[in-house]
Amino acid sequence: MTHTGFDPHLLDSKTVVITGAGRGIGQAAAIAFRNCGARVLAHSGRTGTANQLDGIADKVFEADFTKLADIQSFVKAVMEETDSIDILVNNAGTMFGRFPADELSDAQYDQLVTLNQTAVVNVTRGLIPAIRKSDAGSIVNTVSISARTGGSPGSSIYSATKAFVATYSRALARELGPDNIRVNAVSPGTISTDFHDRYSTSEKLETTRKSIPLQRLGMPADCAPAFVFLASEKLSGYITGQVIEINGGQLMA
Repeated sequence: MTHTGFDPHLLDSKTVVITGAGRGIGQAAAIAFRNCGARVLAHSGRTGTANQLDGIADKVFEADFTKLADIQSFVKAVMEETDSIDILVNNAGTMFGRFPADELSDAQYDQLVTLNQTAVVNVTRGLIPAIRKSDAGSIVNTVSISARTGGSPGSSIYSATKAFVATYSRALARELGPDNIRVNAVSPGTISTDFHDRYSTSEKLETTRKSIPLQRLGMPADCAPAFVFLASEKLSGYITGQVIEINGGQLMA
């Protein structure tokens, strides 16, 4: 389980919608929200992933966010489940593979952009009316250290989509501020999840580990408290338009 050290009643009576919660950082965040008393409505991933949230979420939705119809169906299902949302976490996303810039196909490009960028816009757009009904709404988007660094070879479009979401978060913060909706982003560095099992070699990860001041890769539990912090009006009520970097010192600005 993910223990944040926060008050277990911090988010009592709050409704959280979180995407990409079936594993890794998203799952750790969902557990943290649950441990703080929130009602958790979670998107687990594609068909067959709901069991990954047994005992964590109050309601689980399956949807393939590389498909526009599935994104819309998810928004509709959430709105049928609740008419008010306090916290939205757009976490769903991945890289699919490493694609050299001169070999990237149209299909690969479209898949990356739809999942990592379009889904964030469409889910947010569809759920803003419900977030406006909260006394103090919060949107937290997951980006990546690669949004700042450009990532490593073969990840140019993935990195660009994450940079889009970071800028989109700041723009939303300005636009939705008058509605008392705060918008921020969490930017993980190199976190030990199956993401890097798929897309990074052990040699690459070890080289990265040695370059990090804290001398270790991150864990999903290292990221979870940031989501709770940014979601809570009590803890971060005057913070909006920010990107919180969680990387053990891998990137310092």
